[in-house]
Amino acid sequence: MSRGSAAAVDPRRVDRFVVTTALTAAAVLAALIALETAPFLVALFFVGGALGIGLYHGAFGFTGGWRRFVVQGRGAALRAQLALLALATVLIVPVLAFAGGGMTGALAPVGLSLLIGAFLFGFGMQLGGGCGSGTLFTVGAGNIRMMLTLVFFVIGSVIGTLHLPWWLEQPGFDPVNLAGGLGAGGAIALTLALCGGLAWWVTRIERRRHGDVERRLLAGPQGGMFSSLFKGPWPLIWAVVVLAVGNLAVLLLAGHPWGITFAFGLWGAKILQAVGVDMGQFEFWTWDYPAMALADSVLVNVTSVTNFGLLVGAMLAAGLAGRFNRASQGRIPPRSLLAAAIGGLAMGYGARLAFGCNIGAMFSGIASASLHGWIWFAAAWVGSLIAIRLRPRFSLSND
Repeated sequence: MSRGSAAAVDPRRVDRFVVTTALTAAAVLAALIALETAPFLVALFFVGGALGIGLYHGAFGFTGGWRRFVVQGRGAALRAQLALLALATVLIVPVLAFAGGGMTGALAPVGLSLLIGAFLFGFGMQLGGGCGSGTLFTVGAGNIRMMLTLVFFVIGSVIGTLHLPWWLEQPGFDPVNLAGGLGAGGAIALTLALCGGLAWWVTRIERRRHGDVERRLLAGPQGGMFSSLFKGPWPLIWAVVVLAVGNLAVLLLAGHPWGITFAFGLWGAKILQAVGVDMGQFEFWTWDYPAMALADSVLVNVTSVTNFGLLVGAMLAAGLAGRFNRASQGRIPPRSLLAAAIGGLAMGYGARLAFGCNIGAMFSGIASASLHGWIWFAAAWVGSLIAIRLRPRFSLSND
C-alpha cells in the first residue's frame, strides 16, 4: 500500500494542510481584528476558537441529541446538555448579580414572537442538520451540505429582521428575570432543580426502553489524554466544561453572554447593502445596535468575531482529527439539499423572532435566569418533533 493511499484510509492522521490553513487564517484574522479595534475582541476571537474546538472534538450537537432521544430513547447527549445548562447557570448568574451595570444577561420578552420563532427554529434544525452552533462548527469542518444550510440561515435571518418589528407588536410581556424575584441563589436553585428533574425524566425513559443507561457523560477519553485533547474525540464532560466556561468568558469580555445568529442577519444585510439595497429603510436596521453594527466593520462586531473564531477552531480540530470534509463523502441526495435550504430558512427566520438560537436564547437565556430560555426550549422541542417525522421524506436518516 502506498503512503498516499494509507493516508486516505487513516481518519486519525493529522491533515497538515488543513491545520496549516486554519492556523494561518487564525493569525491573519487576529491581526486584522487587532488593527481594527481593542485587544478584548482578539481575546474573544480566540475564545470562539476554543468553543469551535470543543464543539467539534466533543461532537456536541443539540440537534442530534434531541433526535437520538426521541427516536432511539438514548439520553446521554440530552443529559450532557442539561449538565451544560446547570454549570453555566452556576457560573453566570452570580456574575450578573454582582458585577453591576457593566454586564447584561440574555433577557428577552415572552410572547407570540418567541413561541413561533422557537418552534420554527426547532423545526428547521432537524431538517437543516444542525442548530446555530452545529451549523457553524460543521461548516468549519468542511461539510458542504451544511454550507448550503448556512447560506439559507443567513437569508432567513435577514427576512426575519424585516418582519421582527411587526412580530413584536403581537401579544406578549416584558422579560422575566428569575433572579430578580428569587434572588441569585433562588434562581440557581430553581434552574438546578429543573435540569435535575429533566435529567431524571430522560434517564427514566431510557431505562424503561433499554433496561440500562448510557454512561457517556462521565466516561474518560478513549485514547491517551494528550492524544484525545488535541485529536479528539473528547469525553462529553470535557465539552460541557469548555462550553460553559467559554460562555462565561464571552460574558466577561463582551459584557453579555454568547450569541451566534445576530451576525447571520448582519452578514446578509451587509451583502444586500453592498449591492445597493438601502437597509436603513427597514425599521430593525434603524435601531441603535443594529444600525451601529451595520455601519461598522464585521471585525468590530462581537458576535461576528466569535463566530469567525468558532469556524477556524472547528477547522483546526477537524484537521487535527484528520476528518476535514469527511461528512461530505459521496453523493448528496437532492431532497437532502432541499431540506438544508428549508431548514436554514426556518432557523434564520425563527432565530430572529425568538431572540436567538439554541445558544443565544436557550443556553445563554437559561444561564442568565431568563424565563424566555425555558419557553424557547419547550417550543423548539415541539417543532423538532414534527421535523423528525418529516426527515425520511427528505432522504434524511433518523438513525
